[in-house]
Amino acid sequence: MKPMKIVSLARDVKRPTTKEWIKAVFDDFIELHGDRYYADDKALVGGIATLNGTPVTVIGMEKGHTLQENLKTNFGQVHPEGYRKSARLMKQAEKFNRPVVTFINTAGAFCGATAEERGIGEAIADNLRIMSHLKVPIIAILCGEGGSGGALGLAVANEVWMMEYAMYSILSPEGFASILWKDGSKAAQAAELMKFTCHDLLDQKIVDRVIFEKKKTNEQIASELREQLKVQLDFWMKKSKEEIVSRRLERFNQYLSLIHI
Repeated sequence: MKPMKIVSLARDVKRPTTKEWIKAVFDDFIELHGDRYYADDKALVGGIATLNGTPVTVIGMEKGHTLQENLKTNFGQVHPEGYRKSARLMKQAEKFNRPVVTFINTAGAFCGATAEERGIGEAIADNLRIMSHLKVPIIAILCGEGGSGGALGLAVANEVWMMEYAMYSILSPEGFASILWKDGSKAAQAAELMKFTCHDLLDQKIVDRVIFEKKKTNEQIASELREQLKVQLDFWMKKSKEEIVSRRLERFNQYLSLIHI
């Protein structure tokens, strides 16, 4: 499948939202609100659920299916208070020894003037710091768009999973084409170069597992997610807190060898 077709599927408004995945995969979800500083960001949903009777903290970017729903959730573009809400919930998860599962579906963090005024860069950076050393397991699931630092803000995990028709990149193909050729209309050409599909990223060990979607209903995908999460969270919860952190740091430190200064 052409990369630009993957982009189209990742952006499809018919894709399940984070709340819909939570409802399908987990039980007894209780949503928690607010960052305790400014407001409750509707672009990020989070709370406590159970998986096979085990309490889990679930956090994810939220989009909608209609224009009205997307306006309410800012099209999944998270504000600073959204990242601060997720930081609060992750600290809470560590305090009560709950594993964390994140769902990522965003073109990027909100980049408006108000977000800059409220410290969007600092809020994302703080999430990266907290996740790096969180003493409970984290599994991140890319379930749609995964764009820029806004996506990475929920992706510093022990395992990163990716749905077959999701994407994960530093920016959109349109943005890539605008920078490289000063022509956003060459997005399809840019997509061929960017290597953002699940197969590309699995080969590069950026993601650890692919959740296949072809010829499957959302219910079938949710059932598979549920079973795979049960197995992997049980695996990680048997590890010591020190090993959970060290294995996560090792996972991301391996990329340093790819950087040439």
